[in-house]
Amino acid sequence: MGIKIYKPKTAGRRKSSVDDFKDLTAEKPEKSLISIKKRKGGRNSQGRITVRHKGGGAKRYYRIVDFKRDKFDIPAKVLTIEYDPNRSARIALVGYKDGEKRYIIAPAGLKVGDIIISSREGEIEANVGNAMPLEKIPVATFIYNIELVPGKGGELARSAGTGVQLMGTEGKYAQLKLPSGEIRLVSRKCLATIGHASNQDYRLIRWGKAGRSRHLGIKPTVRGKAMNPVDHPHGGGEGRNPIGLKHPKTPWGKVALGVKTRNKKKASSKLIIQRRKKRR
Repeated sequence: MGIKIYKPKTAGRRKSSVDDFKDLTAEKPEKSLISIKKRKGGRNSQGRITVRHKGGGAKRYYRIVDFKRDKFDIPAKVLTIEYDPNRSARIALVGYKDGEKRYIIAPAGLKVGDIIISSREGEIEANVGNAMPLEKIPVATFIYNIELVPGKGGELARSAGTGVQLMGTEGKYAQLKLPSGEIRLVSRKCLATIGHASNQDYRLIRWGKAGRSRHLGIKPTVRGKAMNPVDHPHGGGEGRNPIGLKHPKTPWGKVALGVKTRNKKKASSKLIIQRRKKRR
């Protein structure tokens, strides 16, 4: 993937850049692996907004991606590398010897014609795109699409360019270093895919104008300071007044920005060796 920058002929183009899509090999998705995606606008089953600033956006189909990689010991050939509007990484259409086709999250460096394989018990090489249990992967290897529960499917490191380093395996657990700096334990029986997730330049895209965010289904975020006191704890005042509070608050009055919100009684807390690094 590369980044394309246009001549600044308009205000929106001056600060923006776009994906050049040169790494794609197909324009239309596999019909048997798409489904209708219903837009919910951040609302739950009761119709209440539980995730703010979501709504609208371009219509899109959902691509059914195989996160489990549970077709074991059957080689698959990479047929196409495709764009998925529902995620930042590329997806690859692979065809198995028995005729079945599946989408997987494509690793960086995967090309059409490559052969990949997933194995739980058999010994296979740690090549890019192969999936195997953490206990079978060499130490210091970078992996993505990692399971947290064996057989549930990959949950960690699925977005563009992400990769987790395997620090070692001891006892029932493998030790992983996440991109955030967090070090945690995961069952050694969990599957992971070798490599980094594709589309590593995604983070360099500059959206440039509000309209492109609206196409993605992201609605504007209004500052609490710009609201009235009835709408937000930061609201009110004349001109550029400060928020007038000891700590920043959420719209519902809870302390925000820098406050730890993780539940201390969460079962997985005992598996976290080192918390993520604080970003400045």
